[in-house]
Amino acid sequence: MSERIAKPAGGLATIESIDHEGIGVSHVEGKVVFIEGGITGERVAYTRLRGRGNYDLGAVTQVLSESSLRVRPRCVYFGTCGGCAMQHVHAGAQVAAKQRVLEDNLARIGKVRPESILPAVHGPSWGYRHRARLSVHYVAKKGGVLVGFHERKSRYVADVRSCEVLPPAVSALIVPLRELFTTLVARDRMPQVELAVGEAVTVLVLRHLDPISEDDATKLRAFADRHGIQWWLQPKGPDTAYPFHPMDAPALDYRLPEFGLAIGYRPTEFTQVNTAVNRVLVKRAVDLLDPRPGERVGDLFCGLGNFTLAIASRGATVVGMEGAATLTARGGENARANGLGHLASFLTYDLYTDAGGALAKLGPVDKLLIDPPRDGAMEICKALPDALEGPSRIVYVSCSPSTLARDANVLVNVKGYRLVAAGVVNMFPHTGHVESIALFVR
Repeated sequence: MSERIAKPAGGLATIESIDHEGIGVSHVEGKVVFIEGGITGERVAYTRLRGRGNYDLGAVTQVLSESSLRVRPRCVYFGTCGGCAMQHVHAGAQVAAKQRVLEDNLARIGKVRPESILPAVHGPSWGYRHRARLSVHYVAKKGGVLVGFHERKSRYVADVRSCEVLPPAVSALIVPLRELFTTLVARDRMPQVELAVGEAVTVLVLRHLDPISEDDATKLRAFADRHGIQWWLQPKGPDTAYPFHPMDAPALDYRLPEFGLAIGYRPTEFTQVNTAVNRVLVKRAVDLLDPRPGERVGDLFCGLGNFTLAIASRGATVVGMEGAATLTARGGENARANGLGHLASFLTYDLYTDAGGALAKLGPVDKLLIDPPRDGAMEICKALPDALEGPSRIVYVSCSPSTLARDANVLVNVKGYRLVAAGVVNMFPHTGHVESIALFVR
């Protein structure tokens, strides 16, 4: 072995696992080293980037013994663009790594183990992002405007002309958008475009800091007509967004065919980024919950009714609760539009500041679904009755394995529920983001 390889700036390491951000984990001379670009089982040379006391951060400089799980990244911008972190890892291995992260968190933080592991919920690995927020930034040295995600670990916008995780038709808009924004008078005052791909329309929401001039408005209209999209304009916060052109575009919605549902939404309202995986997730959640006619079900952190309406379609009476009044209003609209207004209702209540009051407002339920943001639902879990008096089943959908584990500890070790099953949901392929679902039974 050459001296250059034998004594790299950082050293040599064997990658033992991949962490929740898709970074290789190793131990060198008794110290944990996180090595970007490493895959489980590989022997690598790495350079040390910086130290953090009890661990170091590094990056692979050469792979000395390559894993069979290493694949060629599809995107030519991988490694520069921060939109993806794991394109160099086989898709199946990505899911396995996320499953291990979930199990490790449940054991280490929650002090619990599921009685069974659910098959991973997954879908297409490419072209899956039907929701995205793209930055827009004029860079004179680049000769125009950049449109895309930020560079990895940087505030700068990546200089890209395509994106493999966006739908192909949307990826094909990146260059035309760059060209359009470069010609606009207010290009320095338009920091982002938010994307929402519905069943019948693709909406681009333009955040603008100054009023749109008539000349710029004319160019935006021409772009929409040429590329078959609808512009919305957003002068301030998300609630200020409004349709701009064309005004006769189809309604924005997504579908849950398994339940015969069409769910309408505004492009700035929260929906899952991955429509295909969301369909499988909703079916998995409803099957685990097993709602039946005559039962009363609660859906906490319900948003605009993603799970609520699917539960109601099975004949149960369901009450969705959410802190944002705009979302509960949208949920009610969707319930009525889908003929479920007699079974599904929505309440607006802050589930974080007054968990006890929220549960009192909800009233007794036979079964419960919880789908909180990353902060989890600790206070709700604490406020629930013990298993003998509480819901017979709780399905917990999580976007953070650590807060799920923390809350599982309360449900199992304090409230007396059994953690019957848990598994991962690969909502964001090629990223380290771990979503999961768990079933608790009295």
